[in-house]
Amino acid sequence: MPYAGAPVPARRRRGPLIVVSAVVVLLVLAAGTAFYLLADEDDPPPVAAPTSAAPSRATDPDVPAPTAPATAAAPESSADPRFAKVGQCVRHDGTANGKPKLLITGCAANTYEVLRRFDGTTSGEKDAETKCGQVQGYTNWYFYDSELDTLDFVLCLKQR
Repeated sequence: MPYAGAPVPARRRRGPLIVVSAVVVLLVLAAGTAFYLLADEDDPPPVAAPTSAAPSRATDPDVPAPTAPATAAAPESSADPRFAKVGQCVRHDGTANGKPKLLITGCAANTYEVLRRFDGTTSGEKDAETKCGQVQGYTNWYFYDSELDTLDFVLCLKQR
């Protein structure tokens, strides 16, 4: 028990400390959310074009020989051409910013069958033409050039 006249120790107020901590936490969460939403910018749109030269008839040992005609391959998890596999078909579904927009679809008339897929760095149209020039029977190519080179790919296509 304190003596009479002895000063009583002051109580620490924790209210302002709790308020300041809560404001800091909210600001960090808001900044993280804003960064996530703003950093999710679209990659440059992919480009596809018909080839003007006749397809090369040279055979490449790395190119698999054509087998039985492809059946209507259904898209697996997405219709995005990034997930297109050899034997599947894609269709041109308009344009996005003047660039073709492809979607995985069942094989039918006016679709494009994927004859060969090249994953990895691509430098654009000339690279796509060079790679697809090795694929027998291709009529068109499509490439996706991302800022992250591991996401780049080239599709060699045959119009049905």
